[in-house]
Amino acid sequence: IMIPFSPPRIDQKVLDEVNAALLSGWITTGPRTKLFEKKITEYCGCKTTVAVNSWTMGMEVFLRWWGIGPGDEVIIPVYTYCASANVVLHTGAKAVMVDISEDDFNIALDKIENAITSKTKVIMPVDVSGYPCDYDEIFAIAKKHQQSFNPSNDKQKQLGRILIASDAAHSFGAEYQGKRSGSLADITCFSFHAVKNLTTAEGGAVCFNLPEGFNHDELYKEFVTITLHGQSKDALAKTKKGAWKYDVVIPGYKCNMTDIQAAIGLVELDRYAENLERREAIFSLYDKAFNDKNWAILPPHISKHKTSSHHLYLLRIKDITEEQRDTIIQYIFDKNVSVNVHFQPLPLLTAYKNLRYRISEYPVAHKKYQTEITLPVYYNLNDHQVSLVIEAVISSVEMVLRK
Repeated sequence: IMIPFSPPRIDQKVLDEVNAALLSGWITTGPRTKLFEKKITEYCGCKTTVAVNSWTMGMEVFLRWWGIGPGDEVIIPVYTYCASANVVLHTGAKAVMVDISEDDFNIALDKIENAITSKTKVIMPVDVSGYPCDYDEIFAIAKKHQQSFNPSNDKQKQLGRILIASDAAHSFGAEYQGKRSGSLADITCFSFHAVKNLTTAEGGAVCFNLPEGFNHDELYKEFVTITLHGQSKDALAKTKKGAWKYDVVIPGYKCNMTDIQAAIGLVELDRYAENLERREAIFSLYDKAFNDKNWAILPPHISKHKTSSHHLYLLRIKDITEEQRDTIIQYIFDKNVSVNVHFQPLPLLTAYKNLRYRISEYPVAHKKYQTEITLPVYYNLNDHQVSLVIEAVISSVEMVLRK
């Protein structure tokens, strides 16, 4: 039987809550979505949260709402999923890709600094695998470049510096300097896609944590409006007697979360601590198994100031070629174990090659990609299955290295 890579945890608790939502007579955005937003805000320690239908739409609508468009630049790491670049490109702004750190899979601080121009409006760090970026240092870089910051609207003027928008698709529950992901940047966008630690099947959330002076109650209302076509009342508000009449205040978007999705999320959030605990235990088993292998480079996941959400275990094999890595993966699959690779740096993909991004400019990311294999980590993966994964990896690597 194949050990899958990342199945969602769907059990009777989830089925009961989804059934309750379906039978409640309220299946679109309603009381469960509003409760889910409140609970995310409490859990993350941010100022307010808007639930959306995906990370992608949440981040894109945010960028547009912030006034990002043609002529602007947004700095992103080259080692990320395509969504990080696509949301920037959709606004007409330029995605300025930079290389990653030698120490982990996150954006390199010196590369951010070198990429800043008078057109830079946003820095979008990505917490790859759930391991938080160096937010204090990133904020320090943004503040250092305040003098050259060139705002193009009142919101940007009020902030008075480059905005930090965290791509926390992987890092729900991660901690940095004693604070949780969601409260580490000006805004944070989460993904609740099917393979994520916390899932709502599809979905996401935008957590706002802007400085004093920004009215987060007003921001919440405005962002809820923009994510529902700019309509002044949502469906729930329109159910009040005689309250059918509404206005459309701006030409908005359609990316609200439904109560069916929120029902799954509420169960997942309620038991999230045990999920994180199990994931960390699986990481420990992998660490222990590979620690004494001279070919293994283990991923950092806990340090003095950081605790990962333990979303992905990014194992690297020392001094191998991309071809050898691909052969190892094939051997592992032949042993009925599913593995993956995170990520293909964006310039390897046709869409970005066509936009003249060149992989040769990102040697660290390229090297890490060529030697990386992602191992399965999820709540229902038991210790016996973990040992089968470990055996499959060790025997496959050693078979290739012997050749």
